[in-house]
Amino acid sequence: MRCPAGKEKTSVTSNEQSVEPGVPVVFSGEVAISTNGENDMVDVTVQVEQLVHDSGVSNGMVNVFVPGATGALTAMEFEPGVVEDLRAALQRMAPSGMEYQHHLKWKDGNGQSHVRAALIGPQLTLPVREGHIPLGTWQQMVFIEMDVRPRKRKLMVQIIGTR
Repeated sequence: MRCPAGKEKTSVTSNEQSVEPGVPVVFSGEVAISTNGENDMVDVTVQVEQLVHDSGVSNGMVNVFVPGATGALTAMEFEPGVVEDLRAALQRMAPSGMEYQHHLKWKDGNGQSHVRAALIGPQLTLPVREGHIPLGTWQQMVFIEMDVRPRKRKLMVQIIGTR
């Protein structure tokens, strides 16, 4: 489990555009992260909130998407107990060490990674109200690495709304 201020390498890029207030806008950005491999979880709340701020959107929607079949995104309380509970639940739903058809075909040892990522899903769509994402008090946006090896990921962020 790692927080945004931790040692992981993260970066935020965006395509800020000048648009008049009240005119619908589509704003795109990316959050780059490095993971330690299977079940590594990274809180990306601060980075996504920064992109919402950079967009200037007051009201609309933000969508965060991870390209690839072994990454997932969720909204959860990012604290050690919940993190461990989620890891244990994923292990029960798609155990490591089982024979997966994916293993048999590709010999890459990450069949459970694909199943787990499919269960959680590759994206989050959240509202933007008054320039902020109205998350609950204990709720964060979290990327979960399901692949069995460390990865570099670029989360695609799209913000749609009015300024």
